[in-house]
Amino acid sequence: MDVSVEVTDTVTVYPSASPPLFDDDHVLPLSHLDNDRNLRTTIRYVRAYANSDHHYQPPSADPFRVIVDSLSKALAHYYPLTGTLRRMPNSNRLELFCAVGRGVPVVHATVDSSLDSVSYLDDPGAEFTDKLVPNPDPDEGLANPFMLQVTVFNCGGFCLGSAIHHSLCDGIGATQFFNVMVEMGRGSNRGSVEAIWDRVRLLGPRVPARVEVPLEEVLSLDDKFEPYGGFAPAGRICFDVKDEWLERFKKELWEESGGRSFTTFEALGAFLWRAKVKVSGVPKDERVKFAYSINIRKLVNPPLPAGYWGNGCVPIYVQLTAKDLLEQPIWRTADLIKKSKSQATDEYVRSFIDFQELNYDKGINAGEWVTGFTDWRHLGHSTVDFGWGGPVTVLPLSRKLLGSVEPCFFLPYSTARQARKNGFKVLVTLQQFAMSPFKEEMGKLSISRSWL
Repeated sequence: MDVSVEVTDTVTVYPSASPPLFDDDHVLPLSHLDNDRNLRTTIRYVRAYANSDHHYQPPSADPFRVIVDSLSKALAHYYPLTGTLRRMPNSNRLELFCAVGRGVPVVHATVDSSLDSVSYLDDPGAEFTDKLVPNPDPDEGLANPFMLQVTVFNCGGFCLGSAIHHSLCDGIGATQFFNVMVEMGRGSNRGSVEAIWDRVRLLGPRVPARVEVPLEEVLSLDDKFEPYGGFAPAGRICFDVKDEWLERFKKELWEESGGRSFTTFEALGAFLWRAKVKVSGVPKDERVKFAYSINIRKLVNPPLPAGYWGNGCVPIYVQLTAKDLLEQPIWRTADLIKKSKSQATDEYVRSFIDFQELNYDKGINAGEWVTGFTDWRHLGHSTVDFGWGGPVTVLPLSRKLLGSVEPCFFLPYSTARQARKNGFKVLVTLQQFAMSPFKEEMGKLSISRSWL
């Protein structure tokens, strides 16, 4: 379906009141987690809202105006979102420059179609979805690290597209801010959670810095290597994963492994990782990596305070040669993913931060053959309700994740499509030449033991 997105206006939204202690231009430091080179990218995603009759907004309410007003009130407490990321003097690290009188760009757009006609964005492969979110180039992403777009459909439903530089916050921190926007829009004066910056004190390096875990086995040092450079343009493809397929597959892994049980993330992640490496033509002696993030907010000692909204995750890696990944049983790979979770300790986090302190200017990277995995099925996006109910669909558009240009997302089906309740969907980014053979690999998931 040919869908035209028409941009009608772009406005700058300013804090509704002067933020406390913000009378002069100043610089805010970022944590070493914020400055991870793999986070030098803009995270883009879109929330779709149906025009529901069960809401507290009056029929005449304008979604653009409601969101702009809520944003303005929330920025008084989260003013760093109006700042500019820039490189520190004599260093390649970033810092946040906050200037009096800055705001957040918000795009207003319309679509002369209904959300139902585009399946409530439940088809992540649709090309027009990229037009629902601001798409800054790298320099613009630093100059405006937080940008929004409100796109209103002719049915009254709308989409909220977000473009947030990953060095500013992670998905959990961003959702915290959007929830404060919702609360402020409903009349709260402060929001239920007070914003906390304090990034260097809470997640700074130890003195002296020391690395107690073998990070050098999975991270390389090369100041010429660009984590997201040098790859051909890739496409996205979405697959259904039915509950009965997955349960049968996990049962078969249990039988093959002699009684080991695996989560969906471990089992399906192992299957997808092997399939992607198999069809991508990776040389057999190359080291390939399965990468995912662990939330460390309650893991570190002491835990991070509830209002901390900076990056609060660290990457975990599973590494094999391509030959070993393709030749060993899938259950062994799933078992490696399971065991890797035990790395997530306070010492791992502190060592990761200290590794950044000691080696940052040497160009820390995870290498070339990285596949990033993330599970969006239980992230709590439904709480971001501006008065029309929570989003019926949340769709990531980023193609850069954890040093990978071919990320894989586990996504729930849209709640607006009642017929699709069986299972979930997997959104995969691949080089074009690998699309057809990858579809063949995915087809094996629906046939008993065809993956052996």
